[in-house]
Amino acid sequence: MTEAALAGRVALVAGAHGGLGSAASLACARAGATVVLLGRKVPKLNRLYDALAAEGPEPLLYPLDLEGASPDDYAEMAGRIESELGRLDGVLHCAAEFRGLTPLLQTDPAAFARALHVNLTARWWLSQACLPLLAQAPDAALVFTVDDLSRVGQAYWGGYGLAQHGLSALVGMLHAELANSPVRVAGLQPGPMRTPLRSKAYVEENDRLARDPVAYADACVTLLSAEGAAHRGTVWAPRP
Repeated sequence: MTEAALAGRVALVAGAHGGLGSAASLACARAGATVVLLGRKVPKLNRLYDALAAEGPEPLLYPLDLEGASPDDYAEMAGRIESELGRLDGVLHCAAEFRGLTPLLQTDPAAFARALHVNLTARWWLSQACLPLLAQAPDAALVFTVDDLSRVGQAYWGGYGLAQHGLSALVGMLHAELANSPVRVAGLQPGPMRTPLRSKAYVEENDRLARDPVAYADACVTLLSAEGAAHRGTVWAPRP
């Protein structure tokens, strides 16, 4: 991957202040992209903004809570990106909602609905709003991070686990529908990462499999760049 792999491109990172989101945002900036930082925690977004501005093109800050955002909010976001940056070449979905391992029978109905919405419905609403702008680019990428289905399909993963299976299906379905368009659709399945989300399911000091999210940042850049064409329509599980 060359340092200028994303030169001249605009990439939106949803969940930018999270573990993988922040690592990917920095990697995209270093690769030359103008990054739109989307997330709900403004202080963390501000710190990330400063870090990216020191590494590459000045990013665009866009605070938004995916849990409460409506389709109109996403349409407004896409309109602002077009008016301020004039283009959009990639969307990387890193935002996630997981409150811990819970038996389905004991899961609060609101928590179940929240997990499905943030991890699946909101990702699609955001993508749907951005697709017309993405389609104007000569080469664009829509990338969904997907968890290991063999793991999250087991007991106690609840709405989060079900949403991950839905995301995997969405990648294949949307790829089939956009196969003849300039928009590439792909999934990214990173390995175990040391993130706040994983710590809710595993005791961190005993979690020897987890790696720093930085290990998968270059894979995010690859999928957003022209090299990502090799993974079109697939869920890629890179080895760092």
